Amino acid sequence: MFEEIIKEIFMVCVYILQVIGGTPGEFGHGYYLANLIIFVLLQPALIIIFFILWRIDKRKNNNKIS
Repeated sequence: MFEEIIKEIFMVCVYILQVIGGTPGEFGHGYYLANLIIFVLLQPALIIIFFILWRIDKRKNNNKIS
């Protein structure tokens, strides 16, 4: 059962990458665009968002202690 869930999640992710990347001329904009979106835009944006949320939470906790 656990393997089936993992397989489904994997197949959804593969489909999303195919839609983003696709083959040139069909659907999608190619491998380079998929990498650009994931590793240049999405990942750094998530890191920055989580850092900002962590700093906000840390500031709230420090204010409660003082």
